[in-house]
This record gives sequence, C-alpha cells and structure tokens, in this order.
Amino acid sequence: MYDYDLLVVGSANADLVIGVERRPGPGETVLGSDLAVHPGGKGANQAVAAARLGARTALLARVGDDAHGRLLLDSQRRAGVDTVGVLVGGAPTGVALITVDPSGDNSIVVSPGANARLAPEDVRAAASLFHASRVVSAQLEIPLETVVEVVRNLADGSRFVLNPSPPQPLPSQVLAACDPLIVNEHEAKVILGDSAVGDRPEDWARILLAKGPRSVVVTLGAEGALVASAEGVSRIPPVTVAAVDTTGAGDAFTAALAYRLGAGASLPEAAAYAARVGAAAVTKEGAQASFPTAEEVGSR
Repeated sequence: MYDYDLLVVGSANADLVIGVERRPGPGETVLGSDLAVHPGGKGANQAVAAARLGARTALLARVGDDAHGRLLLDSQRRAGVDTVGVLVGGAPTGVALITVDPSGDNSIVVSPGANARLAPEDVRAAASLFHASRVVSAQLEIPLETVVEVVRNLADGSRFVLNPSPPQPLPSQVLAACDPLIVNEHEAKVILGDSAVGDRPEDWARILLAKGPRSVVVTLGAEGALVASAEGVSRIPPVTVAAVDTTGAGDAFTAALAYRLGAGASLPEAAAYAARVGAAAVTKEGAQASFPTAEEVGSR
C-alpha cells in the first residue's frame, strides 16, 4: 500500500510577477504593474496542483531559511502537501522574475538559489519517500545529476513522470525511465536536437519515443496535446477558455496527468483530464492560486 499517490521532486521558487503592456526590447525600460509575490517553482506548483485535486502528495525540495521559504512552506501545507521532504537552508530561496502581458502570455527568468543545492545525497536520504510513492514526478529546475539519482532510487512498481523544463539533453537512463516524458513544442525541439524532423508534432513524438521513453506527451497550447506510446499516437482535443495568465498551467497539467495515471487511467484518459485542469488554471491569475479542485474540474 502506497502512502502517497505522488512524490514531486523539484524546485520551489518565490514568483515575483509584474504585468506589462508589452515586453521591453534590448536597452528599453517599460513601466509595469505593482509587484505581486506568489509561491511558485515547477516542483512546488505540481505538488499543490496534485493536492488540490485530492492526491496524497509529498514534496522533496530545498528552500532558504528566509521569508520566501516560509511563504512556500505555508502554501504547501495549506494545500495539504506533506512537507517532510522539504529541506531548509544552504542558500536563499529560488526566485522567478515573471512578466505577464495582456494576452496572458508570460516570460520567466529563474534564479535557482536553494534549488541548485538539492543534491543526489538528498535524494538518497529520502529513500523512504520513494518507497512510499506510487508515482514520482520531476522537472529540470534542479540539477540534472539529482534527477539521475531520482531515477536510480525509484521503487519497484512506481512510475516516473518527467517534464524536462527548462530543456536540456537527457541521459539515456533518464529517458528510459520516463512514462511519460511530457514536453511542449520548444522542449521537444531542444531534446530532439539534430534528430528533429518535420513540422508535425506527431513526428516529434515518434522520434522522442524512439529515444527510449515508455511514453511521450506533447502539449500544444491552444491546439490541445498528443500522446504517444507503443500503442500508437493520438490527439487530445483542446479545452477552449479565455486565458488570463498561463503561469503554472503546464505544471497543473503534469500534476493532474501523473495523479490520474497512478489512479489507473490510460494515458489518453489521463491527458484529457490534465487538459481540463491546465485550461482551468489559465483562467485565473498566478500559479498556485489558480489551480482548481477536483470538484471544479469535474470527472467527465
């Protein structure tokens, strides 16, 4: 019996958000809105998103012994996330500088801070969390060597989900563990590198699958998503909403998909549910504050 539906290993950042009419060009200054500070980071976002949906969730991350770290811990606990794996100290809490334009699109610069100190030995020390978790999810806002150690510490029978963001080439042992590898169009092209052939996402998914993952999901924004596995490639239709702020939507999608896979859903079923969760998240401002509950998403 698993104690957790999902263990998230990843980053925890304070999101410093400013609304702008347009992004500045080189050497240009633009005025923005008042600064808003929100709990964020891909790891922390995924943990909160999963917990809001009802998943028994734990987070393995590192924050600083500072106000931003306390903000992040408070947010996790309010959502119902078990923070026993959150380490404190070693560096200031990571910070993401985010600008959001009137269409809801965002640009993000991340200062990793304590996230860069989440080390392989921290993963090894948390072995009990891995053995207690049905699904383990990770991203790349922590050191790649730490993600490699996550793969080495997976319990027999558990499932590994990876969103390689920000993207970089992945070692074969990490690719082989992914079930699924979740990428957007930009991330797919970076990981494919010279292997990228054609303009169709179906082509990218098939080539990515050939590199070793057990399954692949390509998110396509307003065009939905597609899933690829040994059973074939299929499209997941988009969920049309009025976007307010896309910050954190990909994290909500990944968390929802990982949770539903662990609950026994097929990959297309889990991706369709995740698309609804991600769509709901873009209708509100902020990252964690925008994540829906299971009741808000519905079970259809």
